[in-house]
Amino acid sequence: MVRPCGLLTRLEEPVPLKSISVTLSICEFVAGVSATLNYENVEKTPLEAFFVFPMDEDSAVYSFEAMVDGKKIMAELQDKMKAHGNYENAISQGHQAFLLEEDKCSRDVFCCNVGNLHPGSKAVLTLKYVQELPLEADGALRYVLPAILNPRYQLSGWPEDSCLKMKTPVVPLEDLPYTLSMVATISSQHGIQRIQCNCPLSPIEYLGDDKTSAQTSLADGHKFDRDVELLIYYNEVHIPSVAVEMGKPTTEPDCLMGDPCAMVSFYPNIPEAQPPITYGEFVFLMDRSGSMRGPMSKQDKSQLRIEAAKETLMLLLKSLPIGCYFNVYGFGSCYEAFFKHSVKYSQRTMEEALRKLKLMQADLGGTEILTPLKNIYSGPSIPGHPLQLFVFTDGEVTDTFSVIKEVKSNNRRHRCFSFGIGEGASTSLIKGIARVSGGASEFITGKERMQSKALRALKRSLQPVVEDVSLSWDLSPGLSAKMLSPEQTVIFRGQRLIIYAQLTGMMPPAEATGEVCLKYTLQGKSFENKVTFSLQPKTDANLAIHRLAAKSFLQTKDMGFRETPANDKKDVLKVSIECGVISSHTAFIAINKDLNKPVQGPLVRRDIPRPILLCASSVMPRGGAYTKASSSYRPPASRPMRSTSYYSSMSYQQNCYDPHRSTISKSLYSLVFGDNHLVQLISLQKADGSWDLNEGLAMVLGMSLEDILAALPIQDGDSSGWATVLAVLWLHANAKDMKSEWELLERKAVAWIHIHAGSVMNVLMRAAIAFLKSSVDPAIFVL
Repeated sequence: MVRPCGLLTRLEEPVPLKSISVTLSICEFVAGVSATLNYENVEKTPLEAFFVFPMDEDSAVYSFEAMVDGKKIMAELQDKMKAHGNYENAISQGHQAFLLEEDKCSRDVFCCNVGNLHPGSKAVLTLKYVQELPLEADGALRYVLPAILNPRYQLSGWPEDSCLKMKTPVVPLEDLPYTLSMVATISSQHGIQRIQCNCPLSPIEYLGDDKTSAQTSLADGHKFDRDVELLIYYNEVHIPSVAVEMGKPTTEPDCLMGDPCAMVSFYPNIPEAQPPITYGEFVFLMDRSGSMRGPMSKQDKSQLRIEAAKETLMLLLKSLPIGCYFNVYGFGSCYEAFFKHSVKYSQRTMEEALRKLKLMQADLGGTEILTPLKNIYSGPSIPGHPLQLFVFTDGEVTDTFSVIKEVKSNNRRHRCFSFGIGEGASTSLIKGIARVSGGASEFITGKERMQSKALRALKRSLQPVVEDVSLSWDLSPGLSAKMLSPEQTVIFRGQRLIIYAQLTGMMPPAEATGEVCLKYTLQGKSFENKVTFSLQPKTDANLAIHRLAAKSFLQTKDMGFRETPANDKKDVLKVSIECGVISSHTAFIAINKDLNKPVQGPLVRRDIPRPILLCASSVMPRGGAYTKASSSYRPPASRPMRSTSYYSSMSYQQNCYDPHRSTISKSLYSLVFGDNHLVQLISLQKADGSWDLNEGLAMVLGMSLEDILAALPIQDGDSSGWATVLAVLWLHANAKDMKSEWELLERKAVAWIHIHAGSVMNVLMRAAIAFLKSSVDPAIFVL
C-alpha cells in the first residue's frame, strides 16, 4: 500500500495549508497586521480547501490578495451573496478563486476558501487588518493574535451556512500540520518601558537610546495551544491626542475615504466619588455549560473555570452595598436562578446565596444565554435601582448577533459588564454586549485573576453615572467635523475614550490648528478636557485611521447577516464597500482567470484541521457537538458538591458556625479553610461590613480569642467594633498586593465603623495598632 505524501491528518489526507506567517506593526495604540497563509497542493487532483480561523472582533480587515505561481491577484470586496455567486461561477468555469468572509453568525470567526488549487500549485494568500489596542488597568496595551477557536455550541435549527457549522477535522496539538510565525515592530514617541508575552519570544531588540522602537519575534515551535498575547508598556499612555489622516483624492464625492479623518483619544480625569453609590440591582449571569469544566489556562495546576467563577461570585457578593438588590443566574442548555426575583441584600439573603453558590457546578450542558437574558429583562424594574448585569462566560455560542441584539434593545435600562473566561472566548460576544449597553468588557487568560477584574468592574458600577457627555470642535472657517463614532453616553473612571470624525470642507493652511473639547457632568459638577492639534493631515498608505473609523461605524450598524435592519444594511454595504472594510454583509473575492482548465469531475474538498485542546475535548460528547437540551428554567438543585477551591469551600463555614461560641475544632477549621488567611477573613465578614469576634477571626490573626478579648480597650465595649478594626488593619498589613480584590468590602467595613463605633473609633484604632504591632497608617480609617 502506497501512503500519501506530505503532512497528513489522522485521516491520512494531505493538508494544503503549510504555514501562517504574521507581520505585526504597532504604532502607539494602533496595530497593523499582515497575515500570510501558504498553501501547496501535493496531491494529484485539484483541491478546494476551507480554513476556519478566529479573529479579534475589533479587527478592520481591509485587504486580501493571492499570489499564485508568481502572479498577484487583488481581491475585490463585494456584497456577500454576489461574491458567493462569483466564486461558484469561477470554479465551475475552471478558474481559480479565493474567498474571504466574516461568519454570518459571529464577527470573530472568518473562513478562507481556496478553489481549484491544481496539483503541484502553490498559493500565498495575504490578508491585512488594523486594530485599536485596548488599555489595561495597569497601563499596558494588549495585542492578541487569536490562535484558539473553541467549538461553539450549536443550537438546533441553526443555519447550515455558518462557518461554525463546518465539520472541521480536529487533531492533537502535536500532529497539527502547519506552523505559525510572527515578527513584531513596536514604536512610540513616548518610549517603550517593557514588553511581555505569554509565549516565548526571541530577544527583544530596542532601537535607539530613547527606546522609541523595538523588534521581536515569536520563538519557533508555537503549537496553537494558546492565543499569542503581547502586553506593551510605554513610558506614558494617558496623554490625550488627535491624529488627522489624509484621505484618497480619487474617491467619489461625499465618500468617507475622500475626506481627511480624525482620531481623537481622551483620558478623562474623572474623580472618584466618595462615598460610592449604595443602590442598584446587581444580576450575575454565570456560564455553567460543560466547557466551564476546562482549566483557566494550560499552566500546571490551573484552576478550573467554574471554580474560579465561584470564587469570584463569593467575593462579589461580599462586596455589595447594603440596601441594593441582587440575584444570581446559572445558564447552559437551561438556566437556574437563586431567587425568583432580585432580592434586597442583607445578611440573610447573602447567606442563602452563598449556600446555593456552594452547590454550583458546570453541569447545565450547552451554552444558551439568550433565554435567561430575556427572562432577566422581562422582570419589572426596581424604582431607584438601575440594573447592572455581570456576564461571565467562555463565550462558546453561535447565536452571537441575536444575543447582542437582545442586549442592545434593553440598553436604556441597564449596563452590561462582560467577562471572557479562558483561551478562545468569543471577542464578538464579550465585547459586543458590553459595547451596545454602555458597559465594559474584560478577558481573563493565563495566570490572570478573574477576581481582580470582576471587582474592578463592580467598583465602576458603583460610581455615579457621568452625564451630559458632549464633544465640540473649534475648527477653521469652512471646515466642519462629522461624527462617525456612536454617541458616547457612559464614561468610566480610568477609561480611554476614542472618537472618529470626518473633516469636511476647505482644509486650511499648514500652520492652522484646531481644538476639540470633551464636556461632561458628574454629581452636578461640570468638567471639560481640551486638546489642541494641527489641522495638517498626514498621509498613510494603508489609511489606518479611515479603516478604523469605518469599523467603528460598522460595529454600531452591523448586527449580523440576518439580524441587521434593512435601512442599516444599506448603510453597512455602502460604507463597507467604499472603505474596503469587511462586514457580515460583504466578502473578498479574487479570481485568477488566466487559469482556464476545465475541472474533470468534482473538486476534492480539504478542510484545514484545527487543534483540539483538553478543555474543549473533555466536555464534548462524541461527534464534536454538544447535545441540544431545551433552554428552559429549572429550579436550583439541592445536591451536595465537594469544592476544591479556597473561596468556595470557605464561604459557607460561617453559615453553620455559631459566632457566639468561643471554641472550634482547629483541625476541622484548617481542613475547611486551608492556609489562605485572606480568604478566611473575607469569608467571615458579614453583609453589613462588620466582623464578629470569634475563634475564626482569632485564627486569622494568629492569636487566642482570650488574648484578643483581654486587649479590648473599652470595658464592656462592643466586641464587633473591636473585631472589625482588627480585621481592617490585618488586610492592610498582610494583603496589600491584593487590595483590588478586597477594597470594596474594606470600605464597607470602615463605613460601618464610623456609624457604629464612631465615638470610640480613635481609641479602638490606637489600641489595635499597638496590639497587632502594626505600622499601618491610621489614615486608612478615613472615609
